[in-house]
Amino acid sequence: MRTGLYNPGDFKDNCGFGLLAHLEGEQSHELLVTAIKSLTCMTHRGGIAADGKTGDGCGLLIQKPDSFLRAVAAEGGITLPQQYAVGMLFLDLDDAVCAEQKAAVETAISQQGLKVLGWRVVPTSNDCLGPMALACIPRFEQIFVAADEALEDEDFSVKLYYARRFAEKALAHHPDFYIASLSESVLSYKGLMMPVDLPNFYADLGDERLETAICVFHQRFSTNTMPRWPLAQPFRMLAHNGEINTIQGN
Repeated sequence: MRTGLYNPGDFKDNCGFGLLAHLEGEQSHELLVTAIKSLTCMTHRGGIAADGKTGDGCGLLIQKPDSFLRAVAAEGGITLPQQYAVGMLFLDLDDAVCAEQKAAVETAISQQGLKVLGWRVVPTSNDCLGPMALACIPRFEQIFVAADEALEDEDFSVKLYYARRFAEKALAHHPDFYIASLSESVLSYKGLMMPVDLPNFYADLGDERLETAICVFHQRFSTNTMPRWPLAQPFRMLAHNGEINTIQGN
């Protein structure tokens, strides 16, 4: 018999996440739409600020949408080779600070024997964001990277990892600088919006040319850390249903 006012069925204290994948590896925009719908159905698993529009964080980690990226890169005058990587970066809104951050990233990439093909400003719309999300919003840009010579995928991945870590170390005094993803195989879209507004904020996600065969999605319930754009999930290689509480303890 239940006693008192506590009813465990009324309490939800952790995040929600999921994965959609086409078994034959067939890319489609429909799979992305289904993933966003699935994420929206988990809105109750995440936290919402008092403004009613700022979420604790939600996002998608998708297969690199090659045909879409080639199209939008070409629109910006960038020709992508057969082997390339794409990064999603959160940068400072101040132009001078942003230029410093981008220069550090390019230096880290060149030190690994890789070359920067160009940058792309990610089209976004702030109309769907709440005041708290807007107060700490970064600038969003994608970077295209290639190797000077053909590499095995694993070798390319290792060089990208080192480039990211060296860039993060060089910009450690920029707490809001963040590389959401830098990979030859995946691409991240995430932030402090409500799940239903992901395609409203990121215009790319509403573009039918963007196709994927795999999508990991996550809705965050922040418990022991305040919501921040970089803390939205999925992370580059992880989406977890809870909090990592022992980082400082270990």
